[in-house]
Amino acid sequence: MSSAKESIVHNMLVAIGEDTQREGLIDTPERVVRMWKEIFRGYDPTQRPKVSVFTNGADGLVYDQMIIDTGDFYSHCEHHMVPFFGRYWFGYIPNPKGKIIGLSKVARLVDYHAARLQIQERLVHDIVEDLWQTLSEEAVCPIGMGLIMEGEHLCKTMRGAKKKGKMITIKLKGVFLDNLNAKNEFLQQAQKI
Repeated sequence: MSSAKESIVHNMLVAIGEDTQREGLIDTPERVVRMWKEIFRGYDPTQRPKVSVFTNGADGLVYDQMIIDTGDFYSHCEHHMVPFFGRYWFGYIPNPKGKIIGLSKVARLVDYHAARLQIQERLVHDIVEDLWQTLSEEAVCPIGMGLIMEGEHLCKTMRGAKKKGKMITIKLKGVFLDNLNAKNEFLQQAQKI
């Protein structure tokens, strides 16, 4: 073994009854360690994506209406270390005197936070808090922000209960939390996408 991490994988293979010398497994410890570095990059603060923000109105357009972005996410359950994955719906209302975020950066930040052992409740919370902080400058916060995550957890689907199903978690801030009309608009728009 060339590293302590590869030894761990080797020992795991032995523990489940595998022959670590069989053709398909000879390089598996090295491959698994390389995979860990990729899929658990969320533990490395140097890999947090740079999140570009722009001054609202700097290009002549002040935007203060709802913006919604969707995408997919992949993470790992901290209880059983198996994947959970699904879709997200992110929305916010920029402050006219604040910042606007580049939406591709939302997806990159979702991926970064998902790239560690997680529970979905913490994942939705951490993403919103990170984005809120990123957009809040000099006490000028976004008007509202929300994130809905819908995930299938393989710890439920392939083991234990062995039942298909999805978990939905929602984190709301600002007007999405305090104003029922804004909250309902965000939830209804996300449902349409």
